[in-house]
Amino acid sequence: MAKVAAQGELRLVRGQGVRVYDEHGREYLDSTAALWYCMVGYGREEIAAAAAEQLRALASYSCYADISAGPTSELAERIAALAPVPDSVVFFTSGGGEAIDTAAKMARFHWHVEGQPQRTVVIARERAYHGMNAYGTSLAGAPAFSEGIGTLVPEVVHVPWDSAAALRDAIDERTAAFFCEPVIGAGGVLAPPPGYLEEVRRICRDSGVLFVADEVITGFGRLGHWFASERFALEPDLIVFAKGRTSGYLPLGGVVAAPRVWEPVWSRAGLWRHGYTYSGHATVAAASLANIDVLERERIVERALGLERELADALAPLGAHALVSEIRSGTGVLAAIQLVEPGQADAVVAAAREHGVLTRAVLGGALQISPALVIERAELDELAERLGAALDAVAAAA
Repeated sequence: MAKVAAQGELRLVRGQGVRVYDEHGREYLDSTAALWYCMVGYGREEIAAAAAEQLRALASYSCYADISAGPTSELAERIAALAPVPDSVVFFTSGGGEAIDTAAKMARFHWHVEGQPQRTVVIARERAYHGMNAYGTSLAGAPAFSEGIGTLVPEVVHVPWDSAAALRDAIDERTAAFFCEPVIGAGGVLAPPPGYLEEVRRICRDSGVLFVADEVITGFGRLGHWFASERFALEPDLIVFAKGRTSGYLPLGGVVAAPRVWEPVWSRAGLWRHGYTYSGHATVAAASLANIDVLERERIVERALGLERELADALAPLGAHALVSEIRSGTGVLAAIQLVEPGQADAVVAAAREHGVLTRAVLGGALQISPALVIERAELDELAERLGAALDAVAAAA
């Protein structure tokens, strides 16, 4: 905020497709789909119209106990049908952070119902990011996220992000769940090492530990499937979703629970005292249903598999730049441009803005590249050209 006070802010006022515009009319190519989420691009009139229609009918109503509102139940059924685990159910939240807290509490409550209340410990990976609520802050695998905050949830264990053996060694009779991003996002855009996801999933099955797939970033098309869990055949016990669920047009998150988790609770617990004011918000649900319609009608999820290759090809030449040590790409419409000197990341982000590209730095000094799934190859080439010019500008100034 001191920087904002000194230099001012960038105020965006409009978006169309993969481009956004500031209050002075300047155009920017959005390389990140905002914060990973705008799958269908900006300016979708059908999503705005669906939200407006629901606002006029019934904006929302609290979905506690036996009450549903407007299209909320329809959305739950539609998400459950898309989930990679049959007979799943859906719990709605307002965003990814609430969904992570919900999944962690759900895992512990599951073991309480199963007569093993000692299973309260959750395991996460180093470099992981799981939102900024209490559980998410504690699960985050980098000290920077909890600096100055201290311990929020003490029963959290971290293991190296790429070691299945470390997970096996960390599990004991008190372990409730393992939280895993199929592709680590804010921690640096790190694809799983070959065989890693298959092995950690097997370890969880053998030990009985719940496997929680954090698909806040990877869900709803980002990896060319509705869920990355389908691509990697994970069959999770819980899936956390948000972001792409509405393409960011309105805030929504949630948890998909497999029968292993929900059936004991529904049949034996009777009541679970957990929920949020805006869980299942009717207008948000209407926007989400319209977003799914766009994804299906335009076959955007299937198109993402081809876009995965196009993105990698467009960015590949930047790997030869003197400021770049590595281009991480090839797993979904996700990439990172790793800088040789991580401390230069902010300068490159600023230079990119001057060249008409919005990007951001992720953990480890890399640039996040995660465009909307409607981006065209010519726009990818334009993105790479502008980023190359930004890198040249920083190199010349060094």
